[in-house]
Amino acid sequence: MTTASKITLVRVFLIPLVMAAMYLSRGNAGLWMYISLFLFILASITDYIDGQIARKCNQVSDFGKFLDPLADKLLTIAVMTMFCEWGRFPAWALMIVLTREFAVTGLRLVAVGKGTVIAAGWSGKVKTASTMVGLCAMMVFPQNGILIWLVTAVIILTTVYSGAEYFIQNWKCLWE
Repeated sequence: MTTASKITLVRVFLIPLVMAAMYLSRGNAGLWMYISLFLFILASITDYIDGQIARKCNQVSDFGKFLDPLADKLLTIAVMTMFCEWGRFPAWALMIVLTREFAVTGLRLVAVGKGTVIAAGWSGKVKTASTMVGLCAMMVFPQNGILIWLVTAVIILTTVYSGAEYFIQNWKCLWE
């Protein structure tokens, strides 16, 4: 297993710790929410680090290509789910995110079955980064209604845009 993949696994193992700290915070600003914020930022930073190592050290692997985006999805969806449980992130927004993730994953599976690999697009990276930053802001100010709606809007817009971009650029994979 490559160093990059090991770092990605650290992100996966941090997810239950982030969720546990959020749970203990009971949705309020304070020690446990700040611990969850620290762990979430640490996990988010591993996304950048593992990618840099994979590219610079020629450690790009099929396992890494599979695990890295899965780890990102699990991390962000876990935090959105906690906010949804507290009534601070709308369930319909979480459903849009989940639908996009399943649809793009399905598109990638169809493409791979036809011998085509769909690389992560720029808009997908923007979606992930803006989601991570927005969720951090929600952890710092967990009860700020205006901020929550702003973050939700950014997450939905980047999610829908990047999902549409994947399908527009790769629609031929579905019909060939």
